[in-house]
Amino acid sequence: MKASVYALKGGRLEMTVTDYGARVLSLRVPDRNGVLADVAVGYATLQDYLDCPGERFFGAAVGRVANRIGGARFALDGKEYALAANDHGNTLHGGFVGIDRVLWKVVSVRPDAITLARRDPDGSEGWPGNLDIELTYTLTPDDAFKVEYKAVTDAPTLCNLSHHTFFNLTGDASKSILEHSLQIAASSFIPVDEKLIPTGEIRSVEGSAFDFRKAKPIGRDIEAAGGYDHNWCLDGSGLRPVACLSEPVSGRRMEILTDQPGIQFYSGNFFDGSYAGKDGRVIGHRCALALETQVWPDAIHHPDFPNTVLRPGETYTHTCIYKFSAR
Repeated sequence: MKASVYALKGGRLEMTVTDYGARVLSLRVPDRNGVLADVAVGYATLQDYLDCPGERFFGAAVGRVANRIGGARFALDGKEYALAANDHGNTLHGGFVGIDRVLWKVVSVRPDAITLARRDPDGSEGWPGNLDIELTYTLTPDDAFKVEYKAVTDAPTLCNLSHHTFFNLTGDASKSILEHSLQIAASSFIPVDEKLIPTGEIRSVEGSAFDFRKAKPIGRDIEAAGGYDHNWCLDGSGLRPVACLSEPVSGRRMEILTDQPGIQFYSGNFFDGSYAGKDGRVIGHRCALALETQVWPDAIHHPDFPNTVLRPGETYTHTCIYKFSAR
């Protein structure tokens, strides 16, 4: 497999992207003194991404359904579909070969943007229908990284795409993210079982370790929560601010805007220091985090959850913006 790398620059941000998995390899962001550092946690070389010695999803586009589907199967229009069971009997981020493990077609490249496309074929990992996806990454003049998806299908299917950059705003993936401060505009979240599958309950965050309505250090309540790998049910609708991450030493701040109903916050619980990333730095326990905008996980099995069914003639769209500043 021959993958290529593209360099983008917009505002004060610098980014490299590969057509393998439409993934972000690096994202250089200034601190309060204007010093750039790479806040995207990942591997040192493109070959490492191909070999995948540890975490698979660093920087990648994920789908065709992001997050988990319980039991690796679903029913649609009276027909049962069996999916790739790549996560303890469930389906995670599309299966064994999701859109993160394939080459994408580069449609266009500008100094500040790249558009990529991929057809996820009918029957791949058990999914019905050919899903045609177009994805654009843009670095804007006001220091934002913008992710825009569009997708159409030729048969009824499921679609819930997301972006999976792991962040550490210190610029050093050997440092803990527990002192990062996080705010999430969500009054409720989705409890999960021991395999991280939603129970079906939509629970208020009030009085719990999952209440991020006011900014707080990630480490404050993480043990009470048993680690974070949950979906928050975002307040509001349309493209709006939904979360803010900040790091006190560098002063870096990342605001997230999206038009999606949910965000998955994963606190790096499974990183164990067994492999190294950039500059040979070991990626330790809770030294990277992901904030993935999405429709709620396992939605096809829960009638009260937002819809993930996509039909011919419809267009799936998804916008997520990571806007950077420093204080």
